[in-house]
Amino acid sequence: MFQPLYRRTLALAASPHAGWWLFAVAFAEASFFPIPVDLMLIPMVLAARERAFVLAAICTAGSVMGAMLGWVIGAVLLQHVAMPIVHFYHAEHSLAALQEKFRQYGVAIILLKGLTPIPFKIVTIAAGAAHFAILPFLAASLVTRGARFFLVATLLWFYGAPIKDFIERRLTLVMTGFLFLIIAGILAVTLL
Repeated sequence: MFQPLYRRTLALAASPHAGWWLFAVAFAEASFFPIPVDLMLIPMVLAARERAFVLAAICTAGSVMGAMLGWVIGAVLLQHVAMPIVHFYHAEHSLAALQEKFRQYGVAIILLKGLTPIPFKIVTIAAGAAHFAILPFLAASLVTRGARFFLVATLLWFYGAPIKDFIERRLTLVMTGFLFLIIAGILAVTLL
């Protein structure tokens, strides 16, 4: 069931528009899209390991730009746009808790949560809703998202062949693991 999607992502990695697609997914994932960009980044790096760090940079740029949109959604469009997104994750309580935590811990929340499977859009929207200062927010987003994507790219650059072989032989297991991480991240948001 996952093989066609995996093959399509590998083919997309070779396309001249691959970087734009990756940027768009990273942008959307940081502000409103529920699927993590890693599901696109990993196969793309495995298909073109020599471009691993370029792809990580594209992901980072897209994610930080998307984080800015998430912040605006939280700061300006909380009731009309953000609450349906938050409601999708059943995270109304978590949003309120995150807003309070932003007032107390600020940048540390962004740095920690940006590395976890917790949906980053919840963090970006909560930062905007708390009216957390935009420049420290963007700087922390750049650091944490860059660390995450460059870590993935580095691991795949060094260990790409065995990882690619493992993924291709156990694609269903790997995708089930990703789904588990997504669900765990959503549950973590709802149980904050």
